[in-house]
Amino acid sequence: MSQGLPEEAVSASGGHQTAADRELVTTLFDLGRQVTAVLDLDDLLQQLPRLIRRLIPFEAFAVYLLDERRGELRAAYSVGYPEPEAPLRIRLGEGLVGAAVASEQPLLVNDLRADPRYLEFVPGMNSEIVVPLMHKSRPIGALNILSRNRDQFSVGDVAIVRQFGAHVAIALVNARLYERSRRDAEAFETLAEIGRDVAAVLDLDELFSRIAQLTKRVIDYRTFGILLLNDALELEMKLAVQYGERVQVPRVRLGEGLVGYAALHREPVLVSDVSQDPRYIRIVPDVRSELAIPMLLKDRCIGVVDLESPELDAFSKRDVEILTLLASQAAVAIENARLYEEVRANEERLEKELRFAQRVQTALLPAGPPKRLKGVEVAAAFAPARELGGDFHDYLSPESNTLVVAVGDVSGKGVPAALYSAFAAELIRGRTFRRRYMPDRSSPAGVLSSVNTILHQRQLEEYYCTLCYTFFDLKRRILTLANSGLPYPIRCSGETVSQIELPGVPLGSFQGSTYDEITYALHAGDLFVFCTDGVFEAMDRQGREFTGARLLDVVGASRHEAAAVVVKRIAEAVQAWRGDTPPNDDMTAVAVRITA
Repeated sequence: MSQGLPEEAVSASGGHQTAADRELVTTLFDLGRQVTAVLDLDDLLQQLPRLIRRLIPFEAFAVYLLDERRGELRAAYSVGYPEPEAPLRIRLGEGLVGAAVASEQPLLVNDLRADPRYLEFVPGMNSEIVVPLMHKSRPIGALNILSRNRDQFSVGDVAIVRQFGAHVAIALVNARLYERSRRDAEAFETLAEIGRDVAAVLDLDELFSRIAQLTKRVIDYRTFGILLLNDALELEMKLAVQYGERVQVPRVRLGEGLVGYAALHREPVLVSDVSQDPRYIRIVPDVRSELAIPMLLKDRCIGVVDLESPELDAFSKRDVEILTLLASQAAVAIENARLYEEVRANEERLEKELRFAQRVQTALLPAGPPKRLKGVEVAAAFAPARELGGDFHDYLSPESNTLVVAVGDVSGKGVPAALYSAFAAELIRGRTFRRRYMPDRSSPAGVLSSVNTILHQRQLEEYYCTLCYTFFDLKRRILTLANSGLPYPIRCSGETVSQIELPGVPLGSFQGSTYDEITYALHAGDLFVFCTDGVFEAMDRQGREFTGARLLDVVGASRHEAAAVVVKRIAEAVQAWRGDTPPNDDMTAVAVRITA
């Protein structure tokens, strides 16, 4: 039985109104104002029965919320119901509540014993009103009102509850949005805290345990594992936690199982029902859903973070996003801890370790642009002033037909600057590749702002980083650039050879710094050159600097050459200017030529 609210019951205009009618309108208006003013979801749910009781009497009440992914309704709050052993859930279309939500129409039943759809959760009830909660023409839940009296409710009662339900639906959506925003803010604040915490832990076993503890603060799991890739291309479990207890897990070869697939393909794996996925290897009993996230350093996978749950569809895309960021932080922390252990164990062989670190730093630099990227040439020259340098550069392709070129310079030289630059470079990579999940926060200016916040939180006041971040959209033929204090890059387009004047505050210097962007159309033959101040400020034996003017001359003279030739000409010109004078700073030059 479903009817609309009679016009005279709540209409404030037209027709004859009694004092009771006017009081009802006033009451509905007041209740609507009260319910939409509550932003805390739990508080809102608890207030609903008290407010509805002002409209109609009842013995039992429940508000159900729709889980669209599972196609079921969950009793979010109830009064007058027996205490359930498990959360009360109803399939969509099941019972009177499920039928009302499926049909998107209210139901009035004044003799429940005569309706075969009735499911008895509260003994002794005889009358029921079910009103689906609608938002933007879609059901989000239902209000269920029960009475032990037969013929207790009228069509007018249905209309009143339906009118009130419209306010409740808006309030629920607002409360959920508020709750989601609050949880997201807390999650990213917690991620920043986790980043600080794990960066300070240099013992690997302690680090693994700390990561497991901190992950629980942002994602609920039953089983947690950290697997690292060894030299035999096996994922070796370094930490496995189930119900707070450590368990033993065999090694998994690269490519096998869900974790092996995540490591091999360097991409997250989210499975809502492992029994339906042939890749799943059954190790822990009663696992129903799993989330495996690779831990990446540049394009290299060092391991996998694995979460499992006994519930179907336990993890969401939001969990993927959060755990991807956490895995990136964990990868950096694990790599730092590994490096620290190696240095501590081999202090007497420091010179050998420095040579090894040189090779590592060189190996971490990109050998060329991402594969299968057409229409562009990229080349670089890098020369540290000491054994290790604070300059870094990278070429990334977060999406097809895109290229990100990042060129950075950390203040200082030697080992501290190299460690700081390695950390800054991994932050840049992590925030570049999250473009797939958070495109609105992954613009060049957004990446610089995010990295600035994290570096500033490290409280290393004596260090800062200048960085030029350039996004080439090769499909749309557009370049977007943001700069945080790196010397102005050079652009050659047509007959123009000039510097791109875009200043910015160095990363890590001040909290809350924001950055401007500049955009250019890309044309075949365009050349872009990015250099650190080790090029501009290279000194000869009289202490004179090389200067930007000389660099413009060198670039202008070689502008039609290949990118590799351009950086070679720059390095040769700087070396000729410096002569036998030792370098006073790290030097990096990167050239990007649009070839088609």
